[in-house]
Amino acid sequence: MRTIRDLDTVELIIAAQGLLDSIRGPERVIDAGTLRALQQSGNYVVGLFDAESGEERMVGASIAFFGAPGRRAMHSHITALLPEYRGRGWGRELKEHQRQWAFSRDVGRITWTFDPLVARNAHFFLTVLGARVTGYSVNRYGIFGGGDAGDESDRLDVEWALADIAKSPAPDAVAETLEIPSDIETLRVEDPDAAHEWRMRLRAQMEGLLGSGLTLSGFDVEKGYLFTA
Repeated sequence: MRTIRDLDTVELIIAAQGLLDSIRGPERVIDAGTLRALQQSGNYVVGLFDAESGEERMVGASIAFFGAPGRRAMHSHITALLPEYRGRGWGRELKEHQRQWAFSRDVGRITWTFDPLVARNAHFFLTVLGARVTGYSVNRYGIFGGGDAGDESDRLDVEWALADIAKSPAPDAVAETLEIPSDIETLRVEDPDAAHEWRMRLRAQMEGLLGSGLTLSGFDVEKGYLFTA
């Protein structure tokens, strides 16, 4: 049995900070004080709990905060699951909970950023959820540990229009593709230099394709990013 609920006590907030620290490494994504402040001011701060073993355990968390009032938007800061709980559809369940929570508060869109080298996230965000890429930036957050393992933090911006889910482009509409490694996270551990070469290669190709006027319109697990005219 699993449940998703608000992290509305200090104890749960501290447990969520520990969970996120264990996933993202030594460079803290968000501290307990900020989590508590976001939660108490009415933002989205929830945990995913697993009780299948008989003892309830927090195995995931999701944090989002409201954006500019005129846009009716939220920004999703992080949604994370312990590695052993990925691939079960639980991440999608968390995002769907976030979607319904947003709808109930008259929010029409959710934005976030992600590392374009992480294939599992590209597939999940663009293909499974149907979010749209709205921009690309170089070294958005500077160099830090955790998800980027000390490499530069290039990012894609995405927007999830909650009532208008994007579809993958038709095959005959795809003008260019951009390949990425299937598992950059393992490569960063085993061969950081090779991982950095992928960063530089993708950056040059991404900037070239977007600069030529093409639109990043989807992702395919075999071909990589899909660009349309």
